[in-house]
Amino acid sequence: MNKPYFVGIDIGTQGARAVLINSIGEVLGSGEQAFPLNNQSREEQSPEQWWHDCMLCLQQVVGQVRLTINLADIVAISVTSTSGTIIPIDKNNEPLYNAIMYSDPRSAEEASFCKKVALAENSEGYTAFNASSGLPKMLWFINRYPGKVEQLGKFIHAADFIIGKLCGRYDVTDYTNALKSGYDVRKKEWPAYIREKLPIQQNWLQTVQPSGTTVANILPKLAAELGLPKHIKVVAGMTDGCAAQIASGAVQVGDWNTTIGTTLVVKGVTTKEINDPYGRLYCHRHPEGYWMPGGASNTGADWVTRDFGNDLHELTTQAAALVPTRHMAWPLKQQGERFPFIAPQATGFHPVGLPPAELFAACMEGVAYIEKYAYEVIEELSGESVTAVFTAGGGSNSELWLQIRSNVLQLPVYKMKHVTGAVGAAIIAASQTHFTSLTEAAKALTQIEKEVNPRSDAVAIYKQNYQQFIDTLAGKGYISKTAYA
Repeated sequence: MNKPYFVGIDIGTQGARAVLINSIGEVLGSGEQAFPLNNQSREEQSPEQWWHDCMLCLQQVVGQVRLTINLADIVAISVTSTSGTIIPIDKNNEPLYNAIMYSDPRSAEEASFCKKVALAENSEGYTAFNASSGLPKMLWFINRYPGKVEQLGKFIHAADFIIGKLCGRYDVTDYTNALKSGYDVRKKEWPAYIREKLPIQQNWLQTVQPSGTTVANILPKLAAELGLPKHIKVVAGMTDGCAAQIASGAVQVGDWNTTIGTTLVVKGVTTKEINDPYGRLYCHRHPEGYWMPGGASNTGADWVTRDFGNDLHELTTQAAALVPTRHMAWPLKQQGERFPFIAPQATGFHPVGLPPAELFAACMEGVAYIEKYAYEVIEELSGESVTAVFTAGGGSNSELWLQIRSNVLQLPVYKMKHVTGAVGAAIIAASQTHFTSLTEAAKALTQIEKEVNPRSDAVAIYKQNYQQFIDTLAGKGYISKTAYA
């Protein structure tokens, strides 16, 4: 059964998931539990409830595989979860308060203060603090609950709590989780301003390691309860967005991942850090010392079902006969764009009176033009080439859209078989316990489901159309006449 095996856990906003993969990346077992999502759970969630549901997921996985594999061949386990979620724990590693979710807007005031302090100190670390960042949430907790400060042992991230439950150590986190808590991933240290200018003590902050570093072995009592071997290594994890990038296969320099869901998110690997003067991109640190820049557009696939419904088969067939179209459409469903350009006043556009299939095709092309512009911005800022695009999200399920994007980008587009955070966590678990690096692990454990290459007959037309699209954006004042500003 292609041993050894690796387990990945993903604690998301709406549920927990665990998977077990083998040494060629096949998913042999999986378990899932849903969380109720409401306004309160967008602000706070119970870490103990996460752990309860995580245990149910692990029990499901073990139940599915115990008769078909030797459980002693499970080598390692890792965890991914939301970026910016913070849990204050006491000196006995018990939560002092609920998990303060990344989507909790209550720390907006503290975020402005953190940003102001970091910039005043000329910090070279992360300074783009907002209400979804970890450091402002720490400050918010201290400001609101001064009576609990005496009991405070550590501030930890969502993935760290599950890692702590698995192995008993809560004092270690990874580069990707620490970034939005203010950690300087360039200098590999917590900046002095955090302890000197904010009411945060150094001993409340965790030790930061590269993702894939072994933290400790699984707790013997827990191993016995689950029927697992005591030698399983618990490995430092990664944020959910970065874990999904790993699962997509985009781990080598020049590789990029585009996830088209509600929004369009790009993440990739560069040799040098990208410093974007406009703040459209920010950089995580790759475990091998490279950089993992990323940015998110408000343009995505939310327009598809909203404007065209769920039954798209016939519409897609008709649209396939119409591409390349000559129409300029941008299906932005809200006001304002943040990447690859910042334009708070921007609104979507399309020609009036087009038949549905033609409008559908033009909108798919419009998203592809935004994606191409994003990669041109990235190449301009980094001075490095984008060589391949890996893709995920609901938008990658359309073969027609994949072909349009490949034609517009003039690059191969790869759709992978298993692109989930949990699979990404399992690859991270394998990266230094069985393989020598994350690059080697991802190469062995990701499986290409579909490869789409540009068609020469469409490339020339799309080159002209793309330039017209850029001219349209410039004409509306959304982008500068000078490139990439």
